[in-house]
Amino acid sequence: MANREKQPKKLVLLNILDILRRYTDENHRLSQKEIENILKNEYEMNVDRKTVKTSLMNLEEFGYEIEYSELLRPIKNKKTGEIEESFLLSDFYLRREIEDSELRLLIDSLLFSKHLPYSQCRELVEKLEKLSNKYFKSRIRHIATMPQDRTNNQQLFWTIDVLDEAISLNRKVQFKYVEYHTDLSQKPKKDANGKERIYVVSPYQMAAKEGKYYLICNYDKYDDISNYRLDRIVDIKILDEKAKPFEKLKGTDGQRLDLAKYMNEHVYMYSGGISHVKLRIVNAMISDIIDMFGRNVRFSDQNDTHVTVALSANETSILQFAKNYAPDVIVLEPKELREKAINQLKEGLKGYGHGIYDKF
Repeated sequence: MANREKQPKKLVLLNILDILRRYTDENHRLSQKEIENILKNEYEMNVDRKTVKTSLMNLEEFGYEIEYSELLRPIKNKKTGEIEESFLLSDFYLRREIEDSELRLLIDSLLFSKHLPYSQCRELVEKLEKLSNKYFKSRIRHIATMPQDRTNNQQLFWTIDVLDEAISLNRKVQFKYVEYHTDLSQKPKKDANGKERIYVVSPYQMAAKEGKYYLICNYDKYDDISNYRLDRIVDIKILDEKAKPFEKLKGTDGQRLDLAKYMNEHVYMYSGGISHVKLRIVNAMISDIIDMFGRNVRFSDQNDTHVTVALSANETSILQFAKNYAPDVIVLEPKELREKAINQLKEGLKGYGHGIYDKF
């Protein structure tokens, strides 16, 4: 065992900080003696209590939020024999920048996202766990019991890094876009000639919606806005060409991307134009409307069962929303959109009415 005098002061300091991180929180505190024992048993460092106290005070001086209690106690002066008062410092713990409840929220967000590969999700959860102490009980066991019906695209983090750089540099990117086949494999989409299709886009923002991660961008052949799933993007690379300005695209009214507004208008992340829409909904759907489309909606003509709501949203999203919740949601205006909704519902009914699937 090394002598007390030969212990490197910096190493003692770092090890005590590690002990505080691993073993302490508001409900689990350590005395100077307990820290001294852990240093001896786990770090093979023999230090006295005075060194432990000095190191703790140095850590506090360096900016670490170390909490402790002060107990006033009488001690006998060895030289004079007189009884003097002294403060005993104990119950040390390290205040953390992130609370356990916040860690659990982040971990749960990872567990129930569908855009992360299973193995990478596990690795991230393990990294998050290390931000707390040994008492932290995450829900990592849920990973083992969750169905593995999530993406298997191992390029996802590379894709995010490349897109982040491209957006910062205001550059276009190119990539391939995979889709599932009946054998459950993912393969790049092909063009009319049977070759793997290369997508060239101007990237603007990455955003999560409904457990999936999307790239908001412009597909180079057109002048509108497109959305692509990040977990389906592969073989991405940055191009030298400058990205198209977002405000020059159709439907932007010359404005820069307002992400919150865009996400409210594109509840299912479909591309396409924005319409001013009126819906007639049952009163029980009021909360769902606000959850889906945000607070920029207007209600009118409410009675005991129904209310009219006016909002602005992507037409395809409105049609999907109306089909999902029919007959509790009815499109009133515009007339063209109402007719589309009626025709789509009729077509859906035909599929059940003519027995065309009976042989299956």
